[in-house]
Amino acid sequence: MDRYLIAIGGGSLADKTTAKIDKYIADLAKARAGERRAVGVFIGTASHDSMPYFNTFRKTYTSDFNIKADCILSVYGEMNEEKIKSKFEKADLIYIGGGDTLFMLDWWKKKGIFELVLDAYNRGVVIAGLSAGAICWFKKMYTDSQFVNGKDDYKYSICDGIGFLEGICCPHYEERISDFDREFASIDESLAWGIEGDNCIVFKNGEYLESLSSGGKSYKILKNNDMIEKQLLK
Repeated sequence: MDRYLIAIGGGSLADKTTAKIDKYIADLAKARAGERRAVGVFIGTASHDSMPYFNTFRKTYTSDFNIKADCILSVYGEMNEEKIKSKFEKADLIYIGGGDTLFMLDWWKKKGIFELVLDAYNRGVVIAGLSAGAICWFKKMYTDSQFVNGKDDYKYSICDGIGFLEGICCPHYEERISDFDREFASIDESLAWGIEGDNCIVFKNGEYLESLSSGGKSYKILKNNDMIEKQLLK
């Protein structure tokens, strides 16, 4: 079965600014479910299991697309390992919300959630994420997590991601373009992805497939002998 990763650069579920992208994701989940009603599981670890965030996801994916919405709650011990695993097993879609990326990855490793996400991806469950939930899949990620947690004097820094996808990913690219481009030019990496809010890039079986806009743009950024080439993705 084909494996999909959809990386959304930013936007607002509540204000429906990513509606075109959300429909694309919902259609993939429905295709996987076939005649069953598709199930979408929201993971809000990066926002410390924010229930208002989950409720926004549910209003969008259930009300607009008839996806049965569920969530993983792990940060405060509401669900045991068996219950969390059962939710992954029923999912046709896993949607990972934004927030503190480094906290999220560290927590997933501590609680065994990373292995469940990996297993779901390998089984063809559609994986989508916004901001923190988008950048974590890449080899490197441009994040403000260290600043948020008081560990860095700079607002943004490049940190290690999971490494499913090659390159460095920068979300909210329209807001960070000058800082990120300067940082990318100064390090020993040759590939980056800049994703604006209300835009996503889609990877199928680990390879770039397409970019989808609900208002924003995305770019593939290449560096060769200190020369930067920026390609608008379509």
